[in-house]
Amino acid sequence: MVHGGLAQTILGALEEAKIDIENLTAQDLEPLDNMHGGGAGATREMMAALSPAPDQHLLDIGSGIGGPARMLASEKGVKITGIDLTPEFCDVAVMLTEKTGLSGLLDFKQGSALELPFDDESFDGAYTHNVTMNIPDKATFYAEAYRVVKPGGLFVSAGLAEGPNGPPFFPVPWAKVPQDSYLVTPDETCRLIEAAGFEIVDMIDKTEAMLEFYDQKRKQIAAEGPPVLSVHIILGDDGKLRLKNSARSVEEGRTTPVEILCRRH
Repeated sequence: MVHGGLAQTILGALEEAKIDIENLTAQDLEPLDNMHGGGAGATREMMAALSPAPDQHLLDIGSGIGGPARMLASEKGVKITGIDLTPEFCDVAVMLTEKTGLSGLLDFKQGSALELPFDDESFDGAYTHNVTMNIPDKATFYAEAYRVVKPGGLFVSAGLAEGPNGPPFFPVPWAKVPQDSYLVTPDETCRLIEAAGFEIVDMIDKTEAMLEFYDQKRKQIAAEGPPVLSVHIILGDDGKLRLKNSARSVEEGRTTPVEILCRRH
């Protein structure tokens, strides 16, 4: 059992939501463990783009507390290794994975995306969701992803790019201050991915989908009240403000959500 503050906060929220912790499922956790705009729906769209087979082994770069990995494992039977820089996230990912009975398919490691602790061509495919905004050295980030994916393997990079209408409002989920945010334009993102060696199969501007997601969330809150389970639990005391600022930044064209599907040559 993990006894850290985040673990206890999550377990407390699950109890408040009347979720049976002893019979926990990946679906129970979806409202809080998909730590990106679009939530579980965006994860499923990414999953569809990857089209994983049950015999594949994928890498989740910046796996957080393991939400997307658990979804893929539970719904597709895929083996996944997650890596994240934050030790507490890794500990919580392991704890929640054990409680959902998915430990046989999932493995989480603490480490840097800029120096992945894996051999060349170790994985059938890889993905990253809302991670690159924190990475100043994106060239190395994408080069490392390319190195560990097998030839012909798919890689999905999803996240927020620089928008045309000025910087985002801070704090946001990925950065409390501007000095910790490293956004580049969608075109520059594509250039960096191609420079690493990947072939870009498709790039999707997810702005409209994100705006619809925000609208649905607001209507849900108006009808049902604030949810007990939400990503703000992971983000801390200012989590609601950070989520609000992220939504406003997309709505005002200060950030552009993109999903880029690539293939290694």
